[in-house]
Amino acid sequence: MELSTRIDDPELSLMAITTPHGRHIQASDTHDDGGCPPLENGDRLTRAEFERRYDAMPGLKKAELLDGVVYMPSPVRHGAHSKPHSAIVGWLFYYEANTSGVETGDNGSVRMDDNNEPQPDAYLLIKKEAGGQSAISPDDYIEGAPELAAEVTASSVSYDLGVKLEVYRRNKVQEYLVWRVLDQRIDWFLLRDDHFEPLEPGSDGILRSLVFPGLWLDPDALLRGELTTVFDTLRRGVDSPDHSAFVQYLNERRPAS
Repeated sequence: MELSTRIDDPELSLMAITTPHGRHIQASDTHDDGGCPPLENGDRLTRAEFERRYDAMPGLKKAELLDGVVYMPSPVRHGAHSKPHSAIVGWLFYYEANTSGVETGDNGSVRMDDNNEPQPDAYLLIKKEAGGQSAISPDDYIEGAPELAAEVTASSVSYDLGVKLEVYRRNKVQEYLVWRVLDQRIDWFLLRDDHFEPLEPGSDGILRSLVFPGLWLDPDALLRGELTTVFDTLRRGVDSPDHSAFVQYLNERRPAS
């Protein structure tokens, strides 16, 4: 992260921060000698202080702030995370390459509210100028919820299906895709009436996004590692009339250059 955030508000400078061991740190104390305490799993911080400490740890690859609590995952393994992660990113990138007005990202920090800055494994958003619900800040962060967030997780007991799911729901992520690697299951949730509901597959077993027409997924093929089938399915999605109508809709909403 390239942002360096200072806490100059006098009220914030008097705020006590509680560590996982119950010790209180005054935010003002972190500036006495110009030092910056490292992020630790379980720290309770403001978003500004979270960003300051994250920025001071350039070797740290991932940390998230969820409901004011810092979460730092274990080192990433190839088959359990990295390989499925790359498949999801590639699937979303193929959709972006064929859909003007949308963007995908990998592990970008998202400023959702004052107590939440998650870092989704992948996300897909509609650009602000095309009517999307999030924007890119002057310092290059996503502000607001992307329309779709995707996570690769170990199992159903993960925080991705607990506290993070609730954070995404409250901040109106429209669709949430979770690949449970150990459970060999893919969950795709749709926000409906302020609740996440499972997205039901068609009679052919294909999952079809309602927010991003043409974003089709064959979950069984993905779980089996049959990426050719996965991308053939997606290609059929982006060749569909619904996708063509969606691209036209997005183009019509963008201001004339």
